[in-house]
Amino acid sequence: MEPQKLLNRMLDQDKFSEWLGLEVIEVHEGYAKLQANIRPEMMNGVGTVHGGVTFAMADSAFAFSCNMYNNISVALDVHISFTKAGREGDVFTIESQEVNSTKKTGVYDIKVTNQNNDLIALFKGTCFRTGKPLIEE
Repeated sequence: MEPQKLLNRMLDQDKFSEWLGLEVIEVHEGYAKLQANIRPEMMNGVGTVHGGVTFAMADSAFAFSCNMYNNISVALDVHISFTKAGREGDVFTIESQEVNSTKKTGVYDIKVTNQNNDLIALFKGTCFRTGKPLIEE
């Protein structure tokens, strides 16, 4: 199944990623690269990007990358380490790379960087593959 077709199917239903302003730069099996502009409403009470926003962006990249096999995959375990504060006006690049894949699970490393290539966060996700197709062939 063509990755763009799978991505379009996901994006048709993913209003949250749309609200985040995520732009998909590239997808293929086990990989996704996204970008987003950091807007004023994404700031927390101390003037930096809210951790939940960064987490959500990484989670979306994770979801896109692990679902490019036309096998509905859902998060089984995720965690994030914040390494630098994001700021209003930043442009985040979120890159998800598969590091291990089996019939039932996949492990992914997701890096969030800003326009200066500063590391903002590291996210690690494990997905469960349901065996159900995203699109019936």
